[in-house]
Amino acid sequence: MHSRGIHRSGRGPGTTSSGFCATLEACASLCYNAGSFNATDKLMSVLICGSLAYDSIMVFPDHFAKHILPEKIHMLNVSFLVPEMRREFGGCAGNIAWNVRLLGDTPMIMAACGDDFAPYADHLDRHGISRQHVRHVPGTFTGQAFITTDLADNQITAFHPGAMGHSHLNQVGAAAGVRIGIVAPDGRDGMLQHARQFADAGIPFIFDPGQGMPMFSGEELRTFIDQASYVTVNDYEAEMLQEKTGQNLATLAREVKALVVTRGEAGSLIMADGKEITIPPVPADAVIDPTGCGDAYRAGLIHGILHQMDWERTGRLASLMGSIKIAHRGGQNHAPALADIRQRYRAAFGHDLS
Repeated sequence: MHSRGIHRSGRGPGTTSSGFCATLEACASLCYNAGSFNATDKLMSVLICGSLAYDSIMVFPDHFAKHILPEKIHMLNVSFLVPEMRREFGGCAGNIAWNVRLLGDTPMIMAACGDDFAPYADHLDRHGISRQHVRHVPGTFTGQAFITTDLADNQITAFHPGAMGHSHLNQVGAAAGVRIGIVAPDGRDGMLQHARQFADAGIPFIFDPGQGMPMFSGEELRTFIDQASYVTVNDYEAEMLQEKTGQNLATLAREVKALVVTRGEAGSLIMADGKEITIPPVPADAVIDPTGCGDAYRAGLIHGILHQMDWERTGRLASLMGSIKIAHRGGQNHAPALADIRQRYRAAFGHDLS
């Protein structure tokens, strides 16, 4: 699925549309080499199964309501002039990996991409993020989200999954040395398969259904939860999860090591070990763009679990990562040094991260 925040709200420096002017033919040789970052490196311990996508974000300098006639909604035919446009690197897997890297861990992305992936491949290579398990599916596009926003922050979004529908071709067992994984929004078959493969391999993983939740029945969601070690959802998804499974959050939380519910500006809740831990929000330097905030939060969870932090510190780090992200446009344009993240944590909570 696309990035969390503006749209799930789903999941390196971004670029404007001018950065994508190279022809597909010229880019092809770059796009599908394994890259210089070898996923068999011993530091490779986080396997991130999910989507990679381009987010094309356009601004309509007016209000949609002025141009849509309610009595004609059944025969809608409208066009909006959008002088402002930018294109960002996104997708839940890409955004999570970006933030995992910022925290000093080494992520592996397991995803599917199309013939237009070259700029994204170059971006990942330049920032030291392995794409050894990013599978090229010939004849497809990489996932694409087209978002048009008006002056009232209303949005019209179209999403083309493209190569994401082939994510099931990837196998968790192909990645060596995995200590923790995450099954983030992706192709339906891929999510089912990767969760089962993590469980069969005895690898702890986070189930993060996101925008993909409507694709699954209540029985399938209960199976995901049975296989997973951790579950994370936002408050809206939490309501949907309870409705579809027929079980309340307290019951679901007893099936995993932790169930995490994010609540936007209200912070988050971690249900673990029979306790409910309230995580406060961290005031942001600026509120610019929520795209990818949920993905940044999940990277904080991964870091805390990987380094055996207690749940309070883990949740607070996750909250901080979301706060850092929201002050920047796009899901992969923030780049604080790890020392800066530690300093911000200390300033926000009055104690060291570790």
